[in-house]
Amino acid sequence: MKVRDVMTKSIVTVSPEDTIKDAARIMQQHNIGSVPVVDATGLVGIVTDRDIVIRNIAKGQDPFSTPVKNVMTAQVLTATPDEDVQSISKKMSTQQVRRLPVVENQKLVGMVSLGDLATTGMTNMDASEALAEISKPSKPLNR
Repeated sequence: MKVRDVMTKSIVTVSPEDTIKDAARIMQQHNIGSVPVVDATGLVGIVTDRDIVIRNIAKGQDPFSTPVKNVMTAQVLTATPDEDVQSISKKMSTQQVRRLPVVENQKLVGMVSLGDLATTGMTNMDASEALAEISKPSKPLNR
């Protein structure tokens, strides 16, 4: 089974210049925890609810004026529509991510999540192993 068979095609995005408040409002409206960041060239990053908390709120920055580009993750792991879902599961597990933007010809065409993979023909063990690896806690930063 391919990523295109399970990915979510209806996606919302923000621009790098949108504010953190704008990104948070989109997350709230769509009940999602991450939003791809796109500009005229295509996907340039992803911003998560965790990025907002750790890189903006906890640092005392103003979410009403801080642009998304200041807190987004710019080095984004992606998938392509033609990748096999089992290889994507392994990639997500290894990199400890729960969702991946799906890109084709530098254009964002969808998102694939661990939940999407759980609905495929993967065995329950495959899905469980992926979730276990993704959910391993990291060590806290000493700052």
